[in-house]
Amino acid sequence: MNTSSSVRNIGVFAHIDAGKTTTTEYMLYHSGSIRSLGSVDEGTTSTDFLDVERERGISVRAASASLTWKGHKINLVDTPGHADFLAEVERSLGVMDGAVLIVSAAEGVQAQTEVLWQALRLMNIPTLIYINKLDRVGASFDRTLADIRLLLSPAALPVQIPVYTEEDAFAGVRELWQVSGAPMRGEEPQAVGADSKADPAPSGPNPSLDAQSEILGLRGRIDAFRTEAVETMADFDEELMLRYIEGDLPDPAKTAALLAGHSAAGRLFPVCCGCSQKGIGIDELLDAVLAFLPAPTPQEELAGIVFKIERERSMGRAAWIRLYGGTLRNRDTVRLNGREEEHKITQIRMLDGLKRIDAGEIGPGDIAAVYGLLGAAIGDIVGDPARVPSAPEMAVPLLTARVLPESEADYVRTAEALQELTDEDPLLDLAWLPEVRELHVRMMGAIQLEVLTSMLRSRFGLNVGFGPPAVIYKETPAQVCEGRVAYLAPKPCWAILHFRIEPGERGSGLVYRSQARADDILPAYQNEVERRVPEALKQGLHGWEVTDLIVTLTYGQSHVWHTHPLDFVIATPMGIMNGLASGGTKLLEPMLRFRISVPEEHAGRVLSDLSRMRAEFSAPSAEAGRFVVEGTVPASTSMDYSASLRSFSGGKGVMTASFEGYQEAPEGTEASRPRIGINPLDEAKYILSARSAL
Repeated sequence: MNTSSSVRNIGVFAHIDAGKTTTTEYMLYHSGSIRSLGSVDEGTTSTDFLDVERERGISVRAASASLTWKGHKINLVDTPGHADFLAEVERSLGVMDGAVLIVSAAEGVQAQTEVLWQALRLMNIPTLIYINKLDRVGASFDRTLADIRLLLSPAALPVQIPVYTEEDAFAGVRELWQVSGAPMRGEEPQAVGADSKADPAPSGPNPSLDAQSEILGLRGRIDAFRTEAVETMADFDEELMLRYIEGDLPDPAKTAALLAGHSAAGRLFPVCCGCSQKGIGIDELLDAVLAFLPAPTPQEELAGIVFKIERERSMGRAAWIRLYGGTLRNRDTVRLNGREEEHKITQIRMLDGLKRIDAGEIGPGDIAAVYGLLGAAIGDIVGDPARVPSAPEMAVPLLTARVLPESEADYVRTAEALQELTDEDPLLDLAWLPEVRELHVRMMGAIQLEVLTSMLRSRFGLNVGFGPPAVIYKETPAQVCEGRVAYLAPKPCWAILHFRIEPGERGSGLVYRSQARADDILPAYQNEVERRVPEALKQGLHGWEVTDLIVTLTYGQSHVWHTHPLDFVIATPMGIMNGLASGGTKLLEPMLRFRISVPEEHAGRVLSDLSRMRAEFSAPSAEAGRFVVEGTVPASTSMDYSASLRSFSGGKGVMTASFEGYQEAPEGTEASRPRIGINPLDEAKYILSARSAL
């Protein structure tokens, strides 16, 4: 078992096509974890293991691998770059101690880059930024760095700079600092090998570079970046500020140590550079991971989270666990999320490169596949939940589609296959509508639907189609209303509830309060009501989830003899729906934040299309013959626009979009879906159904 100080758990994140999987492949290759390089274009990369990933050249599942670099074990998680698979990224965020965010030097910061950055900052995950593809035509390190500082953070500081030949061809990477080891949280990191007279030599595949002339040519830039690092750190380091004012600058070794410490704390963001496709800058990137990203913080109390579920033909169901504290061993018995039943661990396997080896036990900071935890689900917690960091919710399914098996005989197999895939990706939210005998799934976008079709065919041998994707709306109360229910028959039962339901701020979700007296309704029953309110809001008057509201239990009554806890389970949905029916609901539609870039000759067509799609956008800009416009647009009107844009622009138009939030749909919008189960507004039938009397 590795000590926590020798481990790094690193997520690799990027906008699609920024070179994320290629970078991961070269990191594995340079460390000796794989013997030969794969290619994204040829579908032979190590971390793209699904058939659909190899066919399409994109990552759709987060893939784990490990490597050893200079005596340290680095657990890498290569995450998908496409917005349709943001759920995989979301689940990976919570188990990482550090992140490598890749930005293309040709395209700069893109929409998904900003989404990922905000999530990393919400969780304060120390992040190293890697500027890739510096060999591309039009690539610029300085322009991309300016883009990063403008759109991500002004605290992005280069720790490497590119080296060019006399013909301005990218030739290598020059490190600004030499650091060894890596900072521990709360400790002063040590820097060695750097002083004002000795500088690291440039790296790269061109051995003909004259190192001495290169040093002389870059001296001005090196000094400027080092001074800039001191100035930036002085903003939050009082002692350094005083020294800086007096002109007493620390030597590079001391500055490097300070930079490493602030980077590990998530205050500064080191910037590396390279060209992964040619293997340039990979060794320096691995060195920077050890130097600037922190090791796990060990804890004594048992705490861990299930972040991935896999099924293996030989071993069965595996629950991938990131352990924050304590130890798990073979034959240990554990409980998940405080459930009563205990599960016995039958085997623990850890990553060694791409292979899985028997470990026997894991400790703080380790990531491993644990077997024997029957019924484990993504998000389940082992041990103390308070010691497990929570991940932000970024992935929001915007579309729903009906499942269309090839034949009636395939219905059961299709349902079982989709349930297995839902275990691995809970946001698919497989739903069975018994009244109309239909299966429905949710997804982030159309590409996810294509991938799902491919996975059902290759993994389960099923030819399954899907109906046209429909936008997922939500509902919100139209006004303040009262909901009341008196569940007094058929005996024995007794549950009286009064709710006040009010519209909330957009994006606030559900806010629940109770003003009921304990003398009228016991606290245990009030707790049961609070647990059931979110379930009652899963389907509103139009069949969509009800959100952005305040629900207050104003009065309740239980009976000392006749009340059973199940009575409030039954009564709560009836009271909530009674209130919504009395006040009505409004439809909310999902909005996307978009960025469109096209040749200038297509500007008029794009602006006309945006107006037709009810988009709101800021003043467009033009640069180097390209027309760029940003804003928000309803998902319902823009679902197929990316393909249309590519078509009329001859493939030269690009649209990137990310989920922005929900806003009120225009008056007159009609959108509803069939209700699953009996409507609580039909109280007699609902009660009989809830009491299993139908």
